[in-house]
Amino acid sequence: MTGSNPARRGTPRLRADAARNRAQILAAARTAFRESGTAVPLDEIARRAGVNIATLYRRFPDRDALITQVLLDGFTLVLDTARTAAVAAQTDPLTAVETFLQYLVEHRDLLALPLIGGARTNDPQAHELQREIAATLEEILAEGRARKALRPDVTAVDLITTAALICRPLPHLPPRQATALTARHLGVFLDGLRPERTRALPPAPTHEEMAAHLALKDGPADTPTEP
Repeated sequence: MTGSNPARRGTPRLRADAARNRAQILAAARTAFRESGTAVPLDEIARRAGVNIATLYRRFPDRDALITQVLLDGFTLVLDTARTAAVAAQTDPLTAVETFLQYLVEHRDLLALPLIGGARTNDPQAHELQREIAATLEEILAEGRARKALRPDVTAVDLITTAALICRPLPHLPPRQATALTARHLGVFLDGLRPERTRALPPAPTHEEMAAHLALKDGPADTPTEP
């Protein structure tokens, strides 16, 4: 699977200690956002990262910048994974979808803020990543439709929504039970992608409709958010 590049495109290379601090801050932010939402105090994130608050602000001038970078890292991971799946879909579309979703489940700690239901942003790079993800997933689905391996009414939004749902943590369950439930849900969804369906799906929202909803319209990006 292609590895993601968590650094924002165009960001100058940092010194080793600065890069290490940045990575620790982002890892701490992902954990804190996943547990408490994006309104978690920045002092708490700095404490978890093992740095002082001044170091956090040197790397990320405000909460919005930190949230945006966590979003960008997650979107980049999803896009890299989708592109790898698009290549595999040329021979086996259903397995490609399964591999795409399974990889995201295995790396869900990096997806603290999902594609749907996470923090909003007006960052143009985030919106471009969202568009590329949707377009790449549509390539996979188009290949599946052409081969009659996937039902024709499934959209990229369906795949994105499923990824967001199955990657949600289940913190109050023992890990073995949580893993089993995730695997079962994924299996049911994959079987539902097969063209031998028994019922039609209701109309799905388009990617453009979803993107418009996810854009930040009012207020700062530190509104409490359940990851």
